[in-house]
Amino acid sequence: MTEDSDSRKRKAEDDPEEDDVPVDADDTESESKSETNDADESSLVVQESDSSPKVTPTIEESNDPDPADPVETAVKETEDVSNGEEDDNPYSKIRRCIVKNDGTEQNMVRLIGLKNLFSKQLPKMPKDYIVRLVFDRRHKSLAILSNDPKVKGTDDEIIGGICYRAYHDMRFAEIAFCAVSQAQQVKGYGTKLMNLLKMHAVTEGVEYFITYADNYATGYFKKQGFTRTITMPKSRFHGLIKDYDGGTLMECYVHPSIDYTRIPQMIKAQREFILQRIRTISKSDKIIYPPLPKG
Repeated sequence: MTEDSDSRKRKAEDDPEEDDVPVDADDTESESKSETNDADESSLVVQESDSSPKVTPTIEESNDPDPADPVETAVKETEDVSNGEEDDNPYSKIRRCIVKNDGTEQNMVRLIGLKNLFSKQLPKMPKDYIVRLVFDRRHKSLAILSNDPKVKGTDDEIIGGICYRAYHDMRFAEIAFCAVSQAQQVKGYGTKLMNLLKMHAVTEGVEYFITYADNYATGYFKKQGFTRTITMPKSRFHGLIKDYDGGTLMECYVHPSIDYTRIPQMIKAQREFILQRIRTISKSDKIIYPPLPKG
């Protein structure tokens, strides 16, 4: 026994790397269980990740315009802005869109409708000149669309329109044509058309509208806030717009903080505020004067 123990000691001293380290059986079993549990958990995670619902992008996320182009955000067509909600704003029920010559079939059809509208309602204007400006890529048009499903998608869908060109560097826009179809006149579409254009002009950085109005149109433009007094510096528009013989140069300032689609509501609220202030100060309803003497 002594010799065997001595030989084992010498062997251990000669070969220290071959010395076996005692391992507890319980530890081995726990490690194997933990590895098994980890494998089970990883398989569960994989199964859960595979069974998790996939998120698909909505139409709004996929069709968002480039944030660097604010004009594209503003020209989004308003086909149904009410969305089933009640709104006291009459403009919310008007179908309108910005039309430009971008080569799409829909806009080309609408440009033809605008050309026909301007040619019919502006007989003194040369037709080739109307075609050249309406289809010019530097010009845009705000169009009001009919709610009649029979004419949807045709050139008869246009019931009113304004063709304009914006000079973004000079922060003004020139109105070339403005017309409403004969069947839709005397219904307020002319005022609504101009107010919608003012709201859209703010998104393009336009501060002034300028136009040459003939003798038949000066009254309309005056009602829409245009004036013959030109306050915009002449250096901003001189040489950029074309002079018309027999036309009156008129200008309109577009205030960026005014909601032009709610002008009646604003006037009503201001009037009610003024009357309320008068009621608090006035004493006419509290003082009773004696009647006038007879005879």
